[in-house]
Amino acid sequence: MQRRLWLLLAAQLAALRGSSMLQQTPAPTRVQTNHTVTLSCETKTSATSTRVYWLRLRQAPSADSHYELLAFWDPVKKVVYGEGWGQEKLTVSAEASRSTLKLTKVEASDSGTYRCLTVGSPELTFGKGTQLSVVDVLPTTAQPTKKTTPKKKACRFPSLPAQKGFPCSPLTLGLLGGGILVLLLSLGVAIHLHCLQRKARLRIMKQFYK
Repeated sequence: MQRRLWLLLAAQLAALRGSSMLQQTPAPTRVQTNHTVTLSCETKTSATSTRVYWLRLRQAPSADSHYELLAFWDPVKKVVYGEGWGQEKLTVSAEASRSTLKLTKVEASDSGTYRCLTVGSPELTFGKGTQLSVVDVLPTTAQPTKKTTPKKKACRFPSLPAQKGFPCSPLTLGLLGGGILVLLLSLGVAIHLHCLQRKARLRIMKQFYK
């Protein structure tokens, strides 16, 4: 009990800036209620042979705020839980150089800043911390609206009304004029032949009545 009180007092008085000796992940995260959250802490030494403590700060740092001990990994006793905590809510494991804290069925009251900590002689080494926010509904990301390109209107010429009768195209007029010309020539030739035949008859009749 004295060791835990000393640890909490030391954590409250220690500087809160993170150390490069402990790489803590993830960055600040937001999850829905009843989900599971996993936090990791990488150490420079073996996590299975080093005591790695997990602490939580419920509110923003102030004169009245303090860290509470959640649990720590002990090479002999394995997992040691803080007062009021047990494996039904959280579990701590160690593998190689990584210590892992897993929270199950998180609630809004589980929001806060979580930090891993190792105790040296006499320095304390903190992880950079993870700001956890537990909400009922995650905000949705607004999708960017797509700009629609206006379609260009095609220019359409007004359709001409249909004309009754024969089409008056140049080709038609040419054919019509040619037909009339041929007809006139044929008529002229027929008249000329008729005149020749009449003259020939008159000559024959004159010769016959002489």
